[in-house]
Amino acid sequence: MLLAALLLPVVLLALGRGLQPDPRGYGTHEQLGFRPCLPMRLWNLPCPGCGVTTSIALVAHGQPLAALRSQPFGLVALATTLGAALWALLGHARGRDLHAELPRLRWRRWSSLLVTLAMLAWVYKLALVRGWIG
Repeated sequence: MLLAALLLPVVLLALGRGLQPDPRGYGTHEQLGFRPCLPMRLWNLPCPGCGVTTSIALVAHGQPLAALRSQPFGLVALATTLGAALWALLGHARGRDLHAELPRLRWRRWSSLLVTLAMLAWVYKLALVRGWIG
């Protein structure tokens, strides 16, 4: 489990580094072989995850402010993986059984926070795509 927690942010950043951030602010995932976002293509309406891959790619290319502007939840996702890696590393260093510690986490509180941030980022992305904000 420690290895997985430590590898996840590294994998995300390595993957982002290997991608070219799409200048539209979304669509970078297409370089991985995924299809274009259907709601964007049909209705110019971003999906909740629209731009997260682009945001992570921008961070991996040393452009955190552009990542924040493109899709703030990409930074939240990356920060969450970094926080989990730090938590796992510190727990391991203190001799804690990480597998036993997982059920003790306040999952409802953390998941509620992440869902709320994801929805706020989605509203922001919608406003950005629709031109309601600059």
